[in-house]
Amino acid sequence: MPWIKTVKPQEASPELLRAMEAQKELYPIEYAVPVHPSESGGASIVESHSLIPQALYHAFATFGALMSPELPLTRRQHEMITTVVSVTNRCVY
Repeated sequence: MPWIKTVKPQEASPELLRAMEAQKELYPIEYAVPVHPSESGGASIVESHSLIPQALYHAFATFGALMSPELPLTRRQHEMITTVVSVTNRCVY
């Protein structure tokens, strides 16, 4: 649960919904279901950026682009790097 004000998808403006959907389209299909869903069923980390739709899109689109299967890193290498970074930062994501 975020400690800041967020906008749930059910209450989102059209601009926020477009930003949420557009960044989601950049991720591999296995990321469609959040590992730690919020009360509304979305990803808490995404909802924590919901007050500024353009920031939400650009922050998560960057990561989505880095997960592209067209890049030279394999999926296993992506997972290994993100796991090490998350553990180092004590982040559950």
